[in-house]
Amino acid sequence: MTNWNDGYVVDIAYTYGYYPGMNPARLPLAFAFHGLQAPAIQTACELGFGQGLSTNFHAAASTTRWWGNDFNPLQAAFARELAAASGSGAQLEDSSFSHFCRRDDLPDFDFIALHGIWSWVSEDNRSIILDFIDRKLKPGGVLYLSYNTQPGWSAFMPLRDLLVQHTQLAGNEERGLPTADRIEAALAFATRLFETDPVYAQANPFMRDRLKLLLQQPRSYLAHEYFNRDWHAEAFAEIHRRFSPAGLQFACPAHYIDHLDMANLTPAQRQCLAGIDDPVLYQSTRDFMVNQTFRRDYWVRGAQVQDERQRVQALALQSVVLLTEPDKVPLTIQNVASEITLNRLIYEPILQALSDYRPHTLVDLAASLAHRNLNLAQVIDSALMLIGTGHAAPLPPEPDAATQAQIARRTADLNAYLLQRAALVLPDSQEGDISHLVSPLTGGGVKVERVEQLFLLAREVCGDDVEAWPAQAWRHIAAQGKRLVRDGVRLEAEDENLAELATQARLFARTRLPLLRALQVA
Repeated sequence: MTNWNDGYVVDIAYTYGYYPGMNPARLPLAFAFHGLQAPAIQTACELGFGQGLSTNFHAAASTTRWWGNDFNPLQAAFARELAAASGSGAQLEDSSFSHFCRRDDLPDFDFIALHGIWSWVSEDNRSIILDFIDRKLKPGGVLYLSYNTQPGWSAFMPLRDLLVQHTQLAGNEERGLPTADRIEAALAFATRLFETDPVYAQANPFMRDRLKLLLQQPRSYLAHEYFNRDWHAEAFAEIHRRFSPAGLQFACPAHYIDHLDMANLTPAQRQCLAGIDDPVLYQSTRDFMVNQTFRRDYWVRGAQVQDERQRVQALALQSVVLLTEPDKVPLTIQNVASEITLNRLIYEPILQALSDYRPHTLVDLAASLAHRNLNLAQVIDSALMLIGTGHAAPLPPEPDAATQAQIARRTADLNAYLLQRAALVLPDSQEGDISHLVSPLTGGGVKVERVEQLFLLAREVCGDDVEAWPAQAWRHIAAQGKRLVRDGVRLEAEDENLAELATQARLFARTRLPLLRALQVA
C-alpha cells in the first residue's frame, strides 16, 4: 500500500509563495526571444501546487482552465478556498501523485507545471509524473520544470544529509516531536558542529554562510525545501535524459535574467560557450560557469520554430508594463558572481517612458525613444532585465470585452478574499503573510505587502481619507499581536505604531496606490 505522503513533509504547511514562471502569459516573450512560437494555453495543470496561490492567480486572471493536486490536505483545502473565492472553476484536489496522475477523466494539457517538486519526491513518484507528462501533455505543449541543480548544490549535499539524519534520530521519533522542533534541534547540532572547525568547513568555507542563512529562514520553508525523505540535485544532462524520451526538448529558461548572458557571463565565458554546438553540453557548461543551484526551465513537445521575420514581429508587438515605481528600480543588480551597473542612458529613458503605468509594445517604446539613440534590440534586452528582476511584466493578448469583465470580476473577488484574510487572527497552522495580489492586466501576481493590503482594506471603509487609514489598519495589527518595525526596532507603544502607519499610509497613497490602480489591483 502506498504511503499517503510518501516521505514528504505534511505536518507543517509550506509558505505562501507566488511563482511567476508558471504564468502562461510569460511564454510568448520568452519563446520569441529564442525564435520559438509559444502555444495557446487553454488547459493547464500544476502537480504539487503547495498553497495554490500561483495556480489560483493564473486561473482567475485568464481563460485557461486549471487542474492540480497536492498531498498536504491543509494546503489543498486552502487552495480550494481560493478557487471558490474567485469562481475560476480551478479543479484542485488533495491526493497523491499515484491517484491524481492515473485519473481517467482529466483532459490533455497545453501546459504542465512542477515548481521544485521534482527534487523532493521519490523515484516511484518520478516515474508516475513522467508517465503522466508523456500521456497528458499535448503536442506543442509546454512543461515548466524547476529543480535543484548541480554543480551549485554539490558542496551542500553532505550537510543536508547530516541535518536530515539528525531529524530522524530514534529519540525524536519516539517522542513524536513535530517537524519544526526536529529541524530546530538539527540546526542547533550543526551549529555546534561548525564551532569545532571541521575540515569540511575548512574545505568549503562558504558553508558557514549557508548555515547562517538556514538559521534565518522560516522553518516551514526549510521543512519542504530540505527535509523531505527524498531530495535530489541533478545535472541538466540527467534531466534531458529523463524527459527527452517523452518527446520533450529544452526551449528556454523560465527565469528571464537567464536569457541575458551579457549580464551573467564574462567575455571569456561567452566565448567558451560560443564554441559549443551541442545544446545539452551548452547548458551543462553554463551551469558550471554560474554555479547554478536552481533551474527554472520551459520544455516543449515539438517546438514550432519562427523565421526571423516572425521572431522580430512577435518581440516587437509584445506589451509590457511596470510593476515598480520608476525611482524604486535599482540600476545596480547582483548577478551570480558580482554586482553590475545597468546603463543609465538606456534604462532611465525606458523607465520614464513606462512611468505612466500603461501597457506599451516594445516597438512603440523603441519608436518613442529613437531620439535617445535606443533601438529595438536594446529595448528588448532591457525589458527582459526588468521582467527578470521583478520590476515589469509581459502582458497576455487583450481579450474581448466580455472576457475582460469576467476576469476583472474573478480577480476582484479573489483580491477581496485575500484582503480580508490579511485582517484575520489566524491559528498557527494557517499563519503566514500572503505578499501578493492578482492583476487582471498581467494575468499574474503583483507584490503587495501585508500593511499595504490593510491600507487597501481601510480604503474600502474610509474612502480616500488617508488620515483615517492608520487607525483601521492598527486595529487589525494589534488584534494579531503584531507590531511595526522602524529602522530595525520593534515599536511597542500604540502611538508610535500609529505615527509610523500614518507615515507609511501617506507614502503608499502618493506612490504605490496609483501603480496598483493602473494594474487593476486596487
